Amino acid sequence: MAHPIIRLKDVCKTYQMGEVNVMAVCNANLDIYPGEFLVIEGPSGSGKSTMMNMVGCLDIPTEGHIFLNGDDISEMDESDLAQIRGQTIGFIFQNFNLIATLTALENVMLPMTFQDVPHEERIVKAREVLELVGLGDRIGHKPTELSGGQQQRVAIARSLVNDPDVILADEPTGNLDSKTGINVMEFMKKLNREKHKTIIMVTHDQNLAKYADRVVYLKDGAIVKDTKNNHAHSSNPTSRRGESHA
Repeated sequence: MAHPIIRLKDVCKTYQMGEVNVMAVCNANLDIYPGEFLVIEGPSGSGKSTMMNMVGCLDIPTEGHIFLNGDDISEMDESDLAQIRGQTIGFIFQNFNLIATLTALENVMLPMTFQDVPHEERIVKAREVLELVGLGDRIGHKPTELSGGQQQRVAIARSLVNDPDVILADEPTGNLDSKTGINVMEFMKKLNREKHKTIIMVTHDQNLAKYADRVVYLKDGAIVKDTKNNHAHSSNPTSRRGESHA
């Protein structure tokens, strides 16, 4: 039986807003297995981004524990979290988060800089992943010289360059037209299916749930529904799917 790659156990996250404590995530229990394509859905303010930040080692819970590959990240300091982020997790953002003064190649090379990868190796790897996302002929272009879809593919290439186990995508099609958004989602599904990447995607767009193996629905910081998606193509038939926590 496969072990979860990520496990949330009794996780709560509280923020202090002036005199008031606001609970953004409340008593979340969730197992995510290798090779899953998981969508986290919910309305604005439901706790999606907070949960994503904790799963991505960008934040730690106020209560409870989060395990990544069996290691409890809840007790780690910032330098340990940064190391894990760089090695294990790739990020794709709604706003692309590309550096405007850098070329596509240089943007994709950036995460390897923080992992002390030698310069020549960074160039070779960045070229490879840009070829993979179909931008081999755009490596010298800066973000302003690329379409929105091309910028998002550069961002996907950047998320892949350290060969992470997990890819976190926060509203990855939010700034794209519908046709380009479909292309990006099809490519992410291909990564999941062929490269066996575990993909966790936050969205409020229910139409994107069809790409997932499993959909978790948040409301007021709590997981209110956790269902398998019978319409999705299985990305990895041997992977264990999560059980319902509904």
